[in-house]
Amino acid sequence: MDVGMMMIFASYGWDDCPDGQVWEEEIKLARIAADSGFNCLWSAEHHFNDYSFVPDNINLMTYLSAICPDIDVGTAAVILPWHDPLRVAENAAVLDLLSKGRLRFGMGRGLARREFDAFRISMDETRGRFDEAAPMIIEALKTGFMEGDGPFYKQPRIEIRPRPQHSFEGRIYAVASSEDSVDSAAKLGAHHVMFADRPWEMRAPVIEHGRELHRKYHGTEPPCVMLTEFCVCGTDLAATEEEARQYQGKFVESNFYHYEFLGEHFASVKGYDAYQQKAAIMRESGVEGAVDGFMQAASWGTPDKILRGLEDRRKLLGDFELNISFRFGGTPFDVSKRGLELFAKEVLPVLQSW
Repeated sequence: MDVGMMMIFASYGWDDCPDGQVWEEEIKLARIAADSGFNCLWSAEHHFNDYSFVPDNINLMTYLSAICPDIDVGTAAVILPWHDPLRVAENAAVLDLLSKGRLRFGMGRGLARREFDAFRISMDETRGRFDEAAPMIIEALKTGFMEGDGPFYKQPRIEIRPRPQHSFEGRIYAVASSEDSVDSAAKLGAHHVMFADRPWEMRAPVIEHGRELHRKYHGTEPPCVMLTEFCVCGTDLAATEEEARQYQGKFVESNFYHYEFLGEHFASVKGYDAYQQKAAIMRESGVEGAVDGFMQAASWGTPDKILRGLEDRRKLLGDFELNISFRFGGTPFDVSKRGLELFAKEVLPVLQSW
């Protein structure tokens, strides 16, 4: 099994925590993960708020590829509607050149209204922008040339310099939660990226449907889905459960706030039907119900409990890649570091033997 570490860069849950401290501590965790045998460092893209602030994850990963030369780096994800696809392809080509082919390139279309408002982009356009830009970028990274004549990106044919040096086969990822995103990711031939936010039994039919779509579009077996989750690991089960409820609960709270899941705006936004259904469920269950569902999906507890949970998940879903965050929802640095190091020592070797 391939196991990565997810970097959130959030200050939600802390009182007056400087942005610089957040970044310094996340990068310390990245160094530990790189030295401990993880396969990849991943990062989200988010803007403007303490929920998460990584405005340029390609830039971040360029830095990390230099200071951590023995681990892959990945974007989970670059939010395509916020960028010109030509610039995304250029920046990805540069990072992949400098890292000697270690970039795993992940894309998404975005979800938070507050971020789209700041970029002056209508959420009604996200599906069209993503579906137009993603194939352009993949083709540019494959052939070294980009062109397009769609409604959003009328791009004259142009060569990417520096030219892409390595094949991106097997290194393309796409966030896929809603049905149309799963279909889009399957058409791209990408690894589907899903985040732990509800019991995996609820996700199993969607994951299998994505595999079927890949076979339909490409006639080949699909790449592994990547499951991204949020972990609290310790030696005392009761104490770790208490920590998990506190920090995973605070992360769920930050989700409610950042994505406005208690609102009803998803009902009027084109292409976000699945999130309107999720918002309705969350309004009905409330934060406590959402936290309970989140804790059923995420890993927490002793190394043995975490391994048994992941083994059960593998039986349910089949093979998958794993991407784990240890710092979120106000988790103190020492708790994150403890969890990361214990996971690396007792859980990681077992997973990588699967």
